[in-house]
This record gives sequence, C-alpha cells and structure tokens, in this order.
Amino acid sequence: MYVRRSAAVLAAVTVIGTVTPAFAADPSPSASPSVALPAGLYGTTDPTYDGVWRQSLALLAQDTVGVKPAAKAVDWLTGQQCVDGAFAPFRADVSKGCGPKTPVDTNSTAAAVQALAALGGHGVATGKAVAWLKSVQNKDGGWGYLPGGASDTNSTSVVVGALAAVGEKPGDVRKGGNSPYDALLKLSLPCGDEDAGAFAFQPDKKGAPAANADATAAGVVGVLGKGLVATAGKAPADAQKCLGGKNPTPADAALNGAVHLGRALSGTGYLKSAMPGAEDQPDYGNTADAVVALAAAGLTERGRQALLWLEGNYAAWAEQSGPAAYAQLIFAAHATGTDPRDFGGADLVKRLNATGPAPQSAVNGSVTASAKAAEREDDDNGGVSLWWIIGVGLVAGIGVGFLISGRNKGPRQ
Repeated sequence: MYVRRSAAVLAAVTVIGTVTPAFAADPSPSASPSVALPAGLYGTTDPTYDGVWRQSLALLAQDTVGVKPAAKAVDWLTGQQCVDGAFAPFRADVSKGCGPKTPVDTNSTAAAVQALAALGGHGVATGKAVAWLKSVQNKDGGWGYLPGGASDTNSTSVVVGALAAVGEKPGDVRKGGNSPYDALLKLSLPCGDEDAGAFAFQPDKKGAPAANADATAAGVVGVLGKGLVATAGKAPADAQKCLGGKNPTPADAALNGAVHLGRALSGTGYLKSAMPGAEDQPDYGNTADAVVALAAAGLTERGRQALLWLEGNYAAWAEQSGPAAYAQLIFAAHATGTDPRDFGGADLVKRLNATGPAPQSAVNGSVTASAKAAEREDDDNGGVSLWWIIGVGLVAGIGVGFLISGRNKGPRQ
C-alpha cells in the first residue's frame, strides 16, 4: 500500500537503463548485496531504498499475529531515526547525524510510527516522528513523499495511519485550515466521472485527477482514518450507487473507491501493473492492498476472489520481494479474517519470520531455544558496512514518481 519502495527502485532503473526484474510490479532492490547486512534487518536485498519500510511492515505484521519481534530488529529500526524525528529509507552509518542531504521521507517515517506504536514502549520516538510529520504537512492538508513535495494520495494516507496509530484524530491535524481528508477528497474522482470513485496519485499535467489503482487502495484506507493494519468495516446494503455527487464525504469517498476496486478486480481476480512494459503482468502487492481496502470499507466479500487468487499465485513474488510482501499478505489475511498460518496451505508467519532474526516469542510468550540459537548465530555473522549504491538524485518520477525539487534544505541533526 502507499508509495511502496519499489517506485524509487523502478525510477532509478528507468534512469540508468537496466533491465526490469521479472516481477516488475514490485521488484526488490539489488538482489545480491556485495556487503554484509545488519544483523537486525529483515530481508536480504540492498536496503538503500526500502530498509525502514520493509522493517516496519515486518515488525507490524509480526505484532498483528501475536509474534514478539527480535529485540535487535526493533533496535535497528529505532536506530535509524534522525534527531528531529524523521526517518530516511536507510542510513548506513547511524553514528553520523542526519544532515540536510539525508533523504528523509514521509512514507518511511509514517510506517515506522505505525510499527513502533503497535509494539508499544516507544512513545518518545513516535512522538518526535509525528511532530516532524506535522511540521511538513502541506497547506492543502496532505503530504508528499518528500517534505515540500506536492501532496499525493499514497503519502497522505500512510501519514493518516501514523496519526491514528498514536491516538491522534487525523481530521483535527490541519494546515492552512485543511485536514488530510480535505487533501484526499480533492484527489478522488467524483460521481459522474468515467472512473467515479477512484483516487488519483496526484493531478496529471493538466491538473486533472487520473484514476490510479494503487492510489485508490491507499485512499480508501486513508479517508477511513485507518492504517496498514485494518479490520473489516460495515457497508450499506446497497453499495453500488455512487454516493455524494461531486462533493462526497470521507465515508462516501471510501465506499466509492472500494466499489471501483471491486469492479477492477472482477474477472481476473487481480490488478494489473501500471509499469511501462509490464501492463499485462499482475501487480501482486497492489492486489493485496486492494483486498485490505475492500475489507476496511465493508466490502470484504468482493475481495474474496482476489484473496483466493493471491493464495494460489503469491509464492514466487513474495519469495523474491521479501518481508514487505509477506507482511502485505498477512495484512490482507487479517483484514478478511483469513488464517495467515494457512494461506493457500502455507504459513505466511513462518515465512516472514524466516526473512530476519528469529522472534523472541510467539503468542504463548515463550522464547524457544532455536530462536536463541538463531540470535547468537546472527550476532556472530552480522555486520554494518552498507553503502549507498544510487544517489537519491536518480529517483525520477514514473507515474507515481517522487518530487525531489521541493525538499526542505534546512539543517538536520
């Protein structure tokens, strides 16, 4: 959900002209890191663009299913935070303070807030992060991926989830008199439009919103005031009619967006990639996010076909994409009341846990001997000497690209 780290990677791929990975909808960063990965980090691919994001989703998914993460995994995440509260996708050397060139972003920060708030005991860290997020809110009430960038549906929605996670009322967080819901409603396509109910990522070059499936899944959850982990809501008995005309309420916009997703999923059971050259390929991550959005809006049954499709087809994608993919599937299972430990006959929780340091405990609270042994082995083999393979300046917009030019240039410690 939201502006996934893959967008940054794909942007870099576009700039340097390398070959698109097999799963173009959600590829992994550098598949074979040439240096040792931090012992507490989930996943084995280069974390340059997605370290904090994938770690946050992994920890949040574990908490959702009653697994207590490894202490070193939580410590790695908290250690990535800058003094001002923001998070960058990855900081190779946390002994050095963050500076004006540290590429902090709202998505990494908001995902970390959701994970740390769920785990509990991190009030200082989440408080500083939320304060930073509020400081970079745009006058239209929303957020861009980078501070100062134009608001987009995905970033605004993941920040809404962070605000809700710490007990804030997103509708009360305002800038220029506008709340996040005001920003999201401006990006929803009203009744009467050909793609009524869909959300745009941002307005197109002509200033008009263009339907975007990834943004729609994010927008539905965002206008409902929910986060990455959502439970099933309730919808009106007649959930086919577009509600609210040209001025929908947040509740109207959520239901309209969910109905749009349901139509998009009908037939194939999955959403297709929007990436150039991969338009006929399934977008596994977006499909999982759509299942969550449908359930959150109270249309759980309309996502069943997509959930069944994922159960039969997710394996190769998730294995390549790593912990964030398993987390997205766990979120989809959780939202629909499906057992993630029997997802198409496989245990998603076990597979997620295997991508990083062994958890401290499961539901019963006991720490296993094998977990302790795995922790010791990780301590022996781990190291921190990662480097930035591609500068953030390479990240150019492609469809849902990032607006770099608007970044704040002030000092950061």
